[in-house]
Parts: sequence; structure tokens; C-alpha cells
Amino acid sequence: MTGYAVETKTVNEAVSGGGLLVVAQWEARAGEADRVAEILSRFLPEAQREPGAKLFLISRAKDNPAQFLFYELFRDEAAFKAHQESDHFKTYIAGQALPLLARRERMQYGLIETTVF
Repeated sequence: MTGYAVETKTVNEAVSGGGLLVVAQWEARAGEADRVAEILSRFLPEAQREPGAKLFLISRAKDNPAQFLFYELFRDEAAFKAHQESDHFKTYIAGQALPLLARRERMQYGLIETTVF
């Protein structure tokens, strides 16, 4: 589960202009981690192709494979809303993955404008 939302851009290009950053942490229920990973592997390419997704990464913890970290940068609030209303979100996340979770936390951030090196 690696890759960027737009494969032809660098991370610096993706973060330029700001956006809405969403960071989420999931923990799968006992015995469900591999199933969650399989669902996310089907979901991720769809999410990365969304026109409002500037950067979309999902990682799995090395020390605890039941834990997943999402790092999602959207163009704006409207792009995030469109993401949550997409067919792939409703199918893979709401319909399949969320029922397999023991814990789900999500925070939203605005990027701090800075000089990019």
C-alpha cells in the first residue's frame, strides 16, 4: 500500500497551495487485520485517482500489523466531501472495512504555508 495521489508530482508539488490534510488511525479487530489490508489495497488506487486528492497514502504498522495510518491531502473541504461520497469509499470503507475495526480516529489539519526545499 504505497504511492501518491498523482504519480507525476513530487510531494513538494502536491503540498504547494495548501489543502485539507486528514490523518486517520485505524486498528483492526483481532484476526481481521489481513482482511482490512486486502480491502484497502483495492480502495487505495481508486482514492488516489480522485481529482481532488493531492496526496493519498496508507501505511501498516510494522510492530502491530493491525494498525493502519492514513495520510490524505485534499484540494479543499469540497474534495474531501466528494471523497466520502464516492462509490469506492461507500463500498470499501463504509461497507466493508469499518465493521472490521476495533478503533478509528480521524483528525483534520490545514497546512502551514512555508518555503518548500
